[in-house]
Amino acid sequence: MQPSEGIDTFERLASRLSMEERQALLSKLSSYAVLSKEVLFHEEEVPPKVDVERQYKEIPWYYKLYLTILSFFKGKSPLKLYEDRLISSLGAMIESRAPGLFDHRRNILLSGFMEEIGSLKEAARFFYEALDISLNRDKGAFFSFLASLELDYVHRRLLNETDPEEIAKGNPQLTETDVRNIANRTLDSVFQSINEDERRIMYRNARSLQCLKELSSFLFDRLLSNFARDSSNKGLTAPAYLAMDQLSALNNILYSLQDPPSMALLETLFIFLLQERNTEPKIDLALELKTLLSRAEEALGRIRQFNKRIPLTAIIRCSSRNLSYFPQSITGGEDWFAVYRDYWKKQVEDRCNRYIQEQRRQELVEELRDFFKGNPIKSLQYVAGINNPDGIPIHGAFSLAFLFTFYNVLFVEEINRALKPILIDGEFYKKENRTEFTEAYNELLQLGETIRAFDQKLSPTGDLGKRYDIARQEITALSVKRRKIQVIETEASDEASEIINRAMKALKSLSLVLEGILKGEAGGRYDSLINLGSLAGKSGSYLVLLKGTREKLEKSLSLLNEIEKAGI
Repeated sequence: MQPSEGIDTFERLASRLSMEERQALLSKLSSYAVLSKEVLFHEEEVPPKVDVERQYKEIPWYYKLYLTILSFFKGKSPLKLYEDRLISSLGAMIESRAPGLFDHRRNILLSGFMEEIGSLKEAARFFYEALDISLNRDKGAFFSFLASLELDYVHRRLLNETDPEEIAKGNPQLTETDVRNIANRTLDSVFQSINEDERRIMYRNARSLQCLKELSSFLFDRLLSNFARDSSNKGLTAPAYLAMDQLSALNNILYSLQDPPSMALLETLFIFLLQERNTEPKIDLALELKTLLSRAEEALGRIRQFNKRIPLTAIIRCSSRNLSYFPQSITGGEDWFAVYRDYWKKQVEDRCNRYIQEQRRQELVEELRDFFKGNPIKSLQYVAGINNPDGIPIHGAFSLAFLFTFYNVLFVEEINRALKPILIDGEFYKKENRTEFTEAYNELLQLGETIRAFDQKLSPTGDLGKRYDIARQEITALSVKRRKIQVIETEASDEASEIINRAMKALKSLSLVLEGILKGEAGGRYDSLINLGSLAGKSGSYLVLLKGTREKLEKSLSLLNEIEKAGI
């Protein structure tokens, strides 16, 4: 049977990594103790804002007198001269503390600064792919997986108490609507039970995630493009004023990214990054994660060292001549709860829909079992399903399985016996009725071989199956890989749809022709046979057989339509 469509990232990961396995993996990774808990940015190291006017008022009178006299020669106010001296003193402090970064007299950034930015860029870029996969593609699924680690009890309640199947099992008298309403009320109750400490844990993770994302996607190359060869200096330099907006934006991000990401956050990030390889039989997930965590610690260490070595706030103050400048916290992460709640609302809605679909599927399966006289549905060997998770998922797989069973159980054994005399000896009043009957009959006669040939194309040695395996194993960008896999799945689904549509058309044509033979009126679209009487014989048993055959054809069409409505 075809697997449910629309299963999201979290569902795929959850199916491969149970709650217990996730928690055990987190404990194992934590035991490695590779992550430093030292803050990335020490807020107390940022010098306080300087109120030049207030500070000027507090200096000794003789210093004020000196500045007043000097102002006559410089053409500047005493306050402005005082500010210039503060800025010059700040510039000297920067050059003394971090030489080779900034020339405050010429207001230029030096090659040492460029090298430090290049190192920071490399560190930040390490997180880019994992953040892109987690936040840009499936943000709700990401927070759900993270919450399964950080809010274990809440997650288990959401998973178990909103399960419509469990609700129905404990209350068999409930209608499908009742089950859905209880699931939604339980969902609201669980979210209301999340306490402030739990919310703070998730918010801290969301903030860290957002700040890392801003840093990893920062336009470092635009900042570095300001550097050029300076004839009066060895190396590359850049006018600080050209880079001021970018420096301020970078400083805000670094100021906001104070706490290092938690182990649970990094595990979730890297699990999402590795999700495409989770099906590989030889992958050692713990080893892969340990390697990524080691690289993460190295990258975080570079960020930490950049903040220690580079007095970025002081450089911006000196260059912009704004001693009251102070970095601002960037926004982001506040929406985690809404994203998390909306994700689970959709999950509950989808689970209820799948539950209702499954109820109808079971009813339909019972009806199919009766229709096929107790014979099981013959699934295709190479289509994705419970018994073949590595097969190609296609839309219409169950309809094909139905037609394959119909061919083997009913057509070969019963329907063909009723139709063959008409094919061989039937004398039609209208030539077009004969043509339509023959074409539809041949379509169903070849149906078994058509489906077998299609199934073989899906096999590892078949055209579609071979391409599918190559696409899944290809080492390339995830987006390219997904696109190639999707193209093959769509191609297979389109071919399956064509087989199903041709079979349904044949079933409908045969049903209409038989109706004409049994009930047709002269001059109608479908007429009877000239020699119906001789075919029917004295007992008339053949007419009874034809009537039963037409009913089976009609029932087959009806069941195919029900299968399509049920989405299985």
